[in-house]
Amino acid sequence: MLDIIGKRKWYFLLSALIIIPGLVAIGLSFARYGAPVRLGIDFTSGSLLEVEFGQAVLPGDVRAVVEGQGIADPRVQTVGDGRTVVIRTKTIEAETKLAIEAALERQFGSLTELRFETVGPSVGREVTRAAVAAVVVAALGILAYIVMAFRKVPNAFRYGVCALAAMLHDILVAVGLFSLMGLLAGWEADALFLTALLTVIGFSVQDTIVVFDRIRENVPKRRGEPYELIVNRSLLETLHRSLATQLNAMFVLIAILFFGGATIKQFVAVMLIGMLSGSYSSIFNAVPLLVVWEKGEIGSFFRQLRRQPAVQ
Repeated sequence: MLDIIGKRKWYFLLSALIIIPGLVAIGLSFARYGAPVRLGIDFTSGSLLEVEFGQAVLPGDVRAVVEGQGIADPRVQTVGDGRTVVIRTKTIEAETKLAIEAALERQFGSLTELRFETVGPSVGREVTRAAVAAVVVAALGILAYIVMAFRKVPNAFRYGVCALAAMLHDILVAVGLFSLMGLLAGWEADALFLTALLTVIGFSVQDTIVVFDRIRENVPKRRGEPYELIVNRSLLETLHRSLATQLNAMFVLIAILFFGGATIKQFVAVMLIGMLSGSYSSIFNAVPLLVVWEKGEIGSFFRQLRRQPAVQ
């Protein structure tokens, strides 16, 4: 029988190697933007103007025209073939928007306005509070559900905590990726980013619960077997189902990533990486962590740390 649980230390090490660069990127984002990711206007308030020209233009040239209208620190990004330009600024009125478009037309020729959005400060704060509250409520709800569903299993609380640990792993991977891309490619978090994050949480917890439920069934059936063996057997029994479910969704996301519209690519990328992380963490983090806890390896690890100074 394939021994997945026996190699748990390597899985934890791989997770650390993936998460640490993301944590570094989050720290740099805090230093530069005051947030773990570069926030879009849904969170910070401001205006977004997207226009299409008849020819390709350079972002620097567009930025100079916008600044000439008295707009400080505009962020300009070209999309696709360089004819479509997205301009993000602090909140501007309709009159200012018209003045910017007129100046752009004088400089680059006729243009077509594709969209203009404005989010006020109150909406920005409301979305930010809702984002934090949604993740916290989801975590508490997951913990309560698992403790209730596994109440007949010894140490049911541990199952809930391990599921939350896997969920936290996936959040850190997704947010770390987005933070890194915000630093390197100017990605900005909007409401779709929050949607992707919550979807990733749902997929991650679903996979974890499937494995935990099989462990709950096998524990009374296989009394006398070592707990580690029961868990490994349960993991192998559900592995094909977990991989089939996740891979089907991933193939769809890959197709959308390559052939879908530019406006949803960031959303799809976060979903894809988050689901990949969720598949990994459910199998190689949540379940091994449960075994580590049940065997008391966490306590022995900290006891070894306390004894080290005495040994030296």
